[in-house]
Amino acid sequence: MTDAAHRLLWTVIGLLLVVGGATALAVDADPVLLGAGLLDAWRLATPWSTLAAAVAGLLTAVAGQRLLHRSVRRPDPALRGMLTRPGVRPGRTRLASDVLVRALERDLVGAAGVRRARVVLTGPPPRPDVWVHVDLAGDAHAATVRAHVHAAVRRFATTADCRPAHLDMTARIEPDRP
Repeated sequence: MTDAAHRLLWTVIGLLLVVGGATALAVDADPVLLGAGLLDAWRLATPWSTLAAAVAGLLTAVAGQRLLHRSVRRPDPALRGMLTRPGVRPGRTRLASDVLVRALERDLVGAAGVRRARVVLTGPPPRPDVWVHVDLAGDAHAATVRAHVHAAVRRFATTADCRPAHLDMTARIEPDRP
């Protein structure tokens, strides 16, 4: 089940419990259920206690309806797949640079022959400088690794919506270990 379905299920269960409790109070106002002191106070403030209970129930129902409406509504299609949104209610998603760095490092390590990758981003967000350091296996082909690095940086630029002002790549070939 989705999160919205779970919220709907728990809302229905909560409403059934509220209806059951209200029915139990209306049908059987036994002192065992309410307690003698509470029942006496309820009867003493008879017209106002009923009104207060009705207002509290109405406010709870409105709050539940608003929660249900928020949980089952569809997202705004203008926000889907966008990091920024201009207009009356602009929105922006910010990602920390370390998140972007780790994502690019994971992408770089996915190439054949790349053992480790280290990325550093410097400069302003729309045009950062990208410093890439890769450790290669002894049998790695430099042209293949270079093509993979450029493809990974292009994917990074598309995803982060920024073009690197400067790309510096350093490759180190590690000797094969026995």
